[in-house]
Amino acid sequence: MAYRFFALISRMRYIQRWGLMRNTFQENIQEHSHMVAVLAHGLAMIDRELCGGDADPDRCASAALFHDASEILTGDLPTPIKYYNPDIRQAYKQVEKVSARKLLAMLPEALQAGYEPLLLEREEPVRRIVKAADKLSAHIKCIEELKAGNLEFESAARQTRQALEEMHLPCLDYFMEHCLDSFQLNLDQLE
Repeated sequence: MAYRFFALISRMRYIQRWGLMRNTFQENIQEHSHMVAVLAHGLAMIDRELCGGDADPDRCASAALFHDASEILTGDLPTPIKYYNPDIRQAYKQVEKVSARKLLAMLPEALQAGYEPLLLEREEPVRRIVKAADKLSAHIKCIEELKAGNLEFESAARQTRQALEEMHLPCLDYFMEHCLDSFQLNLDQLE
């Protein structure tokens, strides 16, 4: 039997994000997932090493790599539509679960249990950090677009910043205080 899971995962690069926005540079869900994994790993390290938490950086990074995998089958629904009202939000979550289960079925049965918590975000502490990293990645995209002179992202930058502040997650608060401003610097300033 041929298992199609990994071939479908490789197609994440064809799903573009921010479809309703004029972008100075495109971002696909594969690129986004990589950045979310880097940020989730960093947030988990901050949680464990600086905030006294017990987050598992490797588990958070792994879950982040797959957090948007269901969009291979559903596409990326724009945020204003996805969160328009509770009914749409709940219905879309169900669609994502069905999509994730379909992806799981494309793996050998012996591997499905290992991938299930990654695709279905079943572990609450991991889910919380991945959600923060996901929103942080969106905010960083807004910062980079604004830095490039694209004012189309002003409202999104304010909304994502507010959402991050409202999470009240100590590792995220630390990152925002000590790391976030560096995304506004140019290459010479970073060195």
